[in-house]
Amino acid sequence: MGKLDVNVMRHMSKDDFRVLTAVEMGMKNHHAVPVALVGSIAFGRVARKAATRNLTTLLRFKLVYHDNTKYDGYRLTWSGYDVLALRALCQRGVVASLGSKIGEGKESDVYEAFPGDDEESSLYAIKFHRLGKTSFKAVKTKRDYLEGRHMGNWLNMSRLAAKREWTVLSALHGVQKIRTPRPIDHNRHAVVMSLVSGLTMYQLNDFSRRDPAAVLGECLDVARTLAKRGLVHCDFNEFNLIVDDDEQVTVIDFPQAVSTDHPNAEEFFRRDVNGVLKFFRTKINNSRKGGDDDEHVDLDLDLEDDLFDLRRYAPADPDDPGRLDVSLRAPGYPRGGRRAAAAAAAATGDDDDDDDDPGEEVTDDDDVGEDPSS
Repeated sequence: MGKLDVNVMRHMSKDDFRVLTAVEMGMKNHHAVPVALVGSIAFGRVARKAATRNLTTLLRFKLVYHDNTKYDGYRLTWSGYDVLALRALCQRGVVASLGSKIGEGKESDVYEAFPGDDEESSLYAIKFHRLGKTSFKAVKTKRDYLEGRHMGNWLNMSRLAAKREWTVLSALHGVQKIRTPRPIDHNRHAVVMSLVSGLTMYQLNDFSRRDPAAVLGECLDVARTLAKRGLVHCDFNEFNLIVDDDEQVTVIDFPQAVSTDHPNAEEFFRRDVNGVLKFFRTKINNSRKGGDDDEHVDLDLDLEDDLFDLRRYAPADPDDPGRLDVSLRAPGYPRGGRRAAAAAAAATGDDDDDDDDPGEEVTDDDDVGEDPSS
């Protein structure tokens, strides 16, 4: 993955952005977009020479990759896709500038951002979804982002993941007993949200200023409340749980959430709960050992067996107005709720065939136009 350098946007002309957008549009039907087609899309005619000049600039900035294995063509790099998303967010007045990277995972990078609204004093967080990283190539089989379709490159799948996370965040924000970042906006593979105060649980070396039992109870309450709303997080662990000084837990990272009616929902729910319990049994208790008085905290983890029973919490009625999986069309949502899901999609104007969909299929071994020399 190339390093994101937003300074290149200062040196790009209007035509540079037009050509970069043309490459994105051409990738709907091409693995590498021919130069003549880029010129035709960008300038309304076959303007090969004009497009070549701009493509040379974009290539120098590492926003496109030159692919001449079969013909003279170009495709977007991750940096190019980042620039297009950031420009759209800047034009909307959502974001004014980008700060430092504050997080990196197997599927995304997270940056601080300064809001475009002068009245907004708090910082934002921008999450760039980057599916297809070398460490997570199996995402096509592990995640249902394509929703039954067979085509999709990593850029398109990242866009779909961001879209799903935005939808889930928008639905969950404000739900009682579930604290999430406030969704601000999204474009392509980028989701803008409020920056949550606190630390992820794995960063907490000790709980000297927090009550471990209270934090554990808060975590389990979140998992249960999600289940009551028809959702299983599926990645509910110390990396996606943020704890503040008041022992309030905020949950993040929702693209992989599934319905409680999913065939594997019970397994996923048990794994989520077990993962949190294991963290508290090991790291938290161990961190309390070795003190001046060799303190050891009993977290009273001999919990009832039905804690792992998803059916105890999950709604049984597919038309239950409190469940969110149907309206969100989460993977595995009850077929009986399809009409409600379709009505919700129509009401929100939801359409998977967005204009910014670079949809030509690539193989798992194919980079997203990343320059091999970078």
